[in-house]
Amino acid sequence: MSAPLARRRVGLLEPTFFALAGIAILVALGIWQLDRKVWKENLIATLTARLSQMPHALPARATWPNLTQADNEFRRVSFPAEFIPGQQALVYTAGSAFRPDVHGPGYWVFAPARLAGGSLVIVDRGFVAFDRKDAASISPSGVVDIVGVMRWPETRGLFTPADEPQNNVWYLRDPAAMAKAHGWTVAAPFYIEQESPVPEGGLPKPGKLVVDLPDNHLQYAITWFGLALGLAGVYVAFVARRVAGR
Repeated sequence: MSAPLARRRVGLLEPTFFALAGIAILVALGIWQLDRKVWKENLIATLTARLSQMPHALPARATWPNLTQADNEFRRVSFPAEFIPGQQALVYTAGSAFRPDVHGPGYWVFAPARLAGGSLVIVDRGFVAFDRKDAASISPSGVVDIVGVMRWPETRGLFTPADEPQNNVWYLRDPAAMAKAHGWTVAAPFYIEQESPVPEGGLPKPGKLVVDLPDNHLQYAITWFGLALGLAGVYVAFVARRVAGR
């Protein structure tokens, strides 16, 4: 082997390493997107099935500690309860993936409702726009037959703003934090997203949840696999030119 050819082959070790590493990463990202596609399809099927069922009675108080998010979230329930007058917490929202009827920024109105046995559950009564914030304090009198969906608290993200309990404004649907600030004694690990009844005057605006989650994972997977194939082609052309001494 001639010395120039040997030097060229030795000089290929570093680009070969980086090319193989890059291809491996891109392929792994494509496989991950395929896994995400399966997960998203299963999620959509589960949510669609649960939200299309007839509402069942709210689980008994004794069963609450054993309820799990995986088995019970998005199940429709119905129960009689009485809202506590003048008690509410406002959760900022810029819109909802599950409520296409909600447009623009505003607030979800969370309020405690007392069950027949005396226990409290937190109910997301619905949406009010910024300019109708006054409607958040209006609650129906007496016992109301509520139909809604069981939901679990959100987890705080890296960019979630800090809550403003002094202004009664929250940026996370976390009923435990609201209950602590307002002195509500709540044991339920869930809250209820109200579907009906619609209050007199229409506000806060409840509504049915609609499953409309984006599923673009196949496109993302094809993109990553295409980039891997493109990188492989660039590497092959580079090696061919290098070995030929061009």
